[in-house]
Amino acid sequence: MLSPTTHLALPFFDAVHRDLGQRLAGWMPQQHIDESDDRAACPQWVAGLGAAQWLRYCVPAGKGGILGGALQRLDSRALVILRETLAFHSPLADFAFAMQGLGSGAITLAGTPAQQAAYLPKVARGEKIAAFALSEEAAGSDVGAMTTAATRTAQGWAINGSKTWISNGDLADFYVVFAKTEPEAGTRGISAFIVDAHTPGLDSSEHIQVMSPHPLATLKFNDCHLPEGALLGPLHGGFKLAMQTLDIFRASVAAAALGMARRALFEAVQHAKQRQLFGAALADFQLTQAKLGEMAALIDAAALLTYRAAWLRDEGERLGNPARLTAESAMAKLTATENAQRVIDMALQLHGGLGVKVGTKVEALYRDIRALRIYEGASELQQLIIGKAVLQS
Repeated sequence: MLSPTTHLALPFFDAVHRDLGQRLAGWMPQQHIDESDDRAACPQWVAGLGAAQWLRYCVPAGKGGILGGALQRLDSRALVILRETLAFHSPLADFAFAMQGLGSGAITLAGTPAQQAAYLPKVARGEKIAAFALSEEAAGSDVGAMTTAATRTAQGWAINGSKTWISNGDLADFYVVFAKTEPEAGTRGISAFIVDAHTPGLDSSEHIQVMSPHPLATLKFNDCHLPEGALLGPLHGGFKLAMQTLDIFRASVAAAALGMARRALFEAVQHAKQRQLFGAALADFQLTQAKLGEMAALIDAAALLTYRAAWLRDEGERLGNPARLTAESAMAKLTATENAQRVIDMALQLHGGLGVKVGTKVEALYRDIRALRIYEGASELQQLIIGKAVLQS
């Protein structure tokens, strides 16, 4: 089963993006990984994506990656195409890909040449699994409320505290960890560090079970000592770095939701054509046709916002005007994730009892989509971002 590619003809994309989308659409149906154990499946996806060179789009050219050219940046449209296509076939494959980019994104943006050389090529080859450790139990959307602290030592730094809801927790080879280096300064007192998984004082063994396959864990730091070179970016520059990283990947979260919505519509259309009801196909009923039409419109609305956000970022950087485009990315994520939830719910409803049967695709999608409305900025936070931007315009 091939994922849709007609959207690649839109003017948001260049020839290199169209080629990428077509190749990935042909590659994904050939992959067969048992996803019954997400902690076993994710490393397999990372290895497979790395071997096939798809992970090279997670890091810039010159650091083992593809695209970005002399600007040494990530190509947002490539990320969008990759995540949409991966999520259409396997949300877990999309997760494995996305975390390689998000987990190493801060190193791409602010790493020293030595840090970039040590981590980015191995991320691109699937030889190191990356993770991004920002959230805490009482500091999710309110990043400034974090209490994990990094204090100076004679040799470098010592981290104490905990992080939770960490994707790839207890699977990652390294974590980009954000901690307070000036406790009373709020967001202006946060710094970023690279912490290798086997560093003494780091305990990642507390796993978190959630409603869809997604390896999560709580990280506990107890006098976790780091060398001076573990500091990532400028001292006290961690909040800005975290927001810059999330800005890049927010549109790609929208793309993942878009891929799931497209798969739900595909499943709904196939079921409607095959399901017989009162002597006719379910697809022959006008109410069914109206629902399918609404689903298609919701998907296209989300797609246009998603592609616009990625195009604006790529073109802005290419033209030397790299605006953060926070509001546009927020619009894409808000609309795509909320619309995907509605589309998948309608697809499940069209399936009737089969829709809630464990093992059917729409049942899995119903669980998979829910987290996307929360992570990397909940829908309510996106509304605030957009509202503030409107007031400032």
